[in-house]
Amino acid sequence: MSVRHLISMAGLDSGDVRRIVERAAWYGSGHHRCDRPLSGRTVGVYFRRTSTRTRTAFSRAAQLLGADIIAYGPADLQENTGESVADTTRVLSGMLDALVARTAGSDAEMRAFAAQDRMAVINAMSAGEHPTQALADLATIHRRFGSVDGLRLTYIGEGNNTAAALVLALAHYGSIELHLRTPPGYGLDPEVLAVARRGIEARGGFLAVEHDMTTPMKPCDIVYTTRWQTTGTTKPDPDWRSVFAPFRVTAEVMAAHPQGIFMHDLPAHRGEEVDAEVLDGSDSIAFEQAEGKLAGALAVLEWCLLGPDR
Repeated sequence: MSVRHLISMAGLDSGDVRRIVERAAWYGSGHHRCDRPLSGRTVGVYFRRTSTRTRTAFSRAAQLLGADIIAYGPADLQENTGESVADTTRVLSGMLDALVARTAGSDAEMRAFAAQDRMAVINAMSAGEHPTQALADLATIHRRFGSVDGLRLTYIGEGNNTAAALVLALAHYGSIELHLRTPPGYGLDPEVLAVARRGIEARGGFLAVEHDMTTPMKPCDIVYTTRWQTTGTTKPDPDWRSVFAPFRVTAEVMAAHPQGIFMHDLPAHRGEEVDAEVLDGSDSIAFEQAEGKLAGALAVLEWCLLGPDR
């Protein structure tokens, strides 16, 4: 069987998204397998940028599935001396079965890692998208609500790589009600927004975008935010914090969603994008999300290396 790459949510069909999410939800519910199906395989874990949850999740998932692991830090590969991505990939694909890569670089660079059919490439975060975060989050949502279809979600904050993956993932589900509240000048990429809108509307849902926090919010099932300073990025506006300040998730914001839960992909900066009483409150499942990254990694590695039937 040829390897499967996971570069972008836009590269998956609805059947694959649902299979990965449901499998991750199965793992997250406490199930496990003992047959170590990746025994004899080797997974490379390459992180140019800092990572707590994603790196640990994929390393542990590879171990649980029986694979050997080779870990690379930001200074370990000859890319640092000028070797091209193409040459690096040509070498690694002859020795590894999969490469989990967090580059925080361009999506084109991530696709260059995947321009071969010997080694599965998993995007553990590029500048444009964080697909494994979205899949793990949807699995957490699936466990909590029993389904993703028909849910109402409000996303508050920058239209960053986490937001991009999340809206593209939700576009594979039916009757989604998605509200995006992003600071002016910091919204989602228009192409990502267009793809997500087409998918959501085609499945009977709708997507609304606003760039202020003054209009009343419709009650939702989920309020989601991310930190304001995404790994590997900078803001062009030196006064960006004043632009972002109204978009902090406070107890007052959560009061508009009396039946809603709070989600955050972590790490969090209490007092910036979210108040401590929200993040650490009874409606927050942010740390449940974090633990769910392991279940997501298990499902992604299976899908990439074993196929949908595993």
